[in-house]
Parts: sequence; structure tokens; C-alpha cells
Amino acid sequence: MYEIARRHLGKVVAGAAMAVTGTAVAVAISLPGSAGADDTPGARGPAAGTAGASGTAGASGAGQQGGEGTADGGVVPAPATVVPAAAEGARGIGSDPLTDDELARAEDLATARPDAAAQQDVVGGRGPQHLGTDLADPVAGDPTRRAEVRLYDYARDELITRTVNLDTGKVERSAAQRGVQPSAHPEELRKALELILASPLGKGVKEDYKDATGKQLTSTTQLWFNGDVYRPYREANVPEVLTDCGKHRCVRLVTKVLNGAWIDTRNLIVDLSARTVTRVG
Repeated sequence: MYEIARRHLGKVVAGAAMAVTGTAVAVAISLPGSAGADDTPGARGPAAGTAGASGTAGASGAGQQGGEGTADGGVVPAPATVVPAAAEGARGIGSDPLTDDELARAEDLATARPDAAAQQDVVGGRGPQHLGTDLADPVAGDPTRRAEVRLYDYARDELITRTVNLDTGKVERSAAQRGVQPSAHPEELRKALELILASPLGKGVKEDYKDATGKQLTSTTQLWFNGDVYRPYREANVPEVLTDCGKHRCVRLVTKVLNGAWIDTRNLIVDLSARTVTRVG
């Protein structure tokens, strides 16, 4: 177990508990089985431990499928086989999930608009930030497949929702709202981590990473991270500098060393609209 919490707390915090005050604090944790062994930078997946649990279940199931007998009456499991995924067509039918081709087509149609030049994504590039695409609710008696594309314009702090007809290639509806903040996209979370590391408040994160690994933290690819939109109405004490969150796009992250210790960044709120990092608590 790493002993890297001493500088901030004066003691090692065991397990998955993480400090919520002070500078970012790395906490060593013990993962069950192989959980956490396949961490990838910026992954947004099941909580740590899921992989280990499912791996155990899979091993148990394999032993029940029979195989060659052994001298002591045991059973050697038959070799495992991997069934290839069914080929995905270019278009789905009815209520089938959107295919990769449909997702790409819907995003292209929703963003190829005359007003795109005046819009801005999370890194300041031309055009709105893509947040997500879902199959739109069907229209009674109409088999046409439609997609609902969610975009965010950082130039105006507006959520844009466009309904695309995948048969005709036309945008049938478009609406813009302010003060509506759906869940964050991985690209937004990566930008938030970049801002933390570039901020003076990221010094503690870098120090904790150095304590845990002996190496310098210079890139977001060295960390696993996840997070979501910071919603001030859920907080007891909101610093004045964060009162625009809700109108602005603000996020809070959780981070960890790849296959290693957690680094507590939950007290660092990133205002992606204003490009600022603020400590809370």
C-alpha cells in the first residue's frame, strides 16, 4: 500500500475512502481480483471491482460446461470459444439501436449548418460540441428512423437539440435552451483535466502523482478519470465564483493513477465556459 497521504492528512487512509478537504490527496486502495488492471486513460466505465466480479463468475461458469475427466474424478473445462459479434448493417430497423453509420450520419447532418461557423466546441474549435445522439421517439404509423442529437455551443452557452430524419437527411426540428446542462461528454472531461493540470490548483495533483509513481505528471493520458456536470443547487455552500454554474458548463472530476491509487480532485470545480478552476470545501 502506498503511503502517500502523509503530507496532507498525516496518516494513511485505507480502502477506497478519499479525503474531501485540503489539496488533492492520493489514496492507496486494494482492488478485488484483477479489478483496475485494465484501466485506460479517461475511461468511463463500470466502477472498479466489476471486472474482477465478472471474471470470477465466468470462471465458475466455465467449470460447469463439461470437458475431459481426470484421474481423481474432476473435470477439465472445455476450451473457451469466442462467438464473433453479428455483423452490423448500415441501418437499423424499427426500434433497433442506432448503428455506427447512423450515429455518424446524424452528427454530420446536425452540425453541417450555416450557423456552425459562429458556434464553438469545448476546445474553442469551430462548430458546437457534440454531447450525444439517441434514437428519437417514433411517430405513430411512420416507420422512418430519426435521431435526436444534443450539441452545446460554448460561444453562447446554449444546449442545442436537433431531430434528424435519417431517411431524408433533413433536420426536422432544432431548439436551443440556456440553463440546461446534460451529462458531460468525455471530451469535456478531458479538457477539464487539462485545465486542472495547467492551473496552480493542480500542483497538489501532480505532487500526489509523483508520490504514488515516482514520475512527473505531464499529460491527461497518465490518469484514469471520470466525472459529470457540477450542479450548484445540490451544494450547501457554493463559492461566488461558481454561481454561474448551471448557466455555464461546469464539471467535477474523480481521478486515479492508471492501475493505482486514487487522487482526490472532487474539491476542484472546472468552469469550462470561463476556463477557470476553483477549489470548494
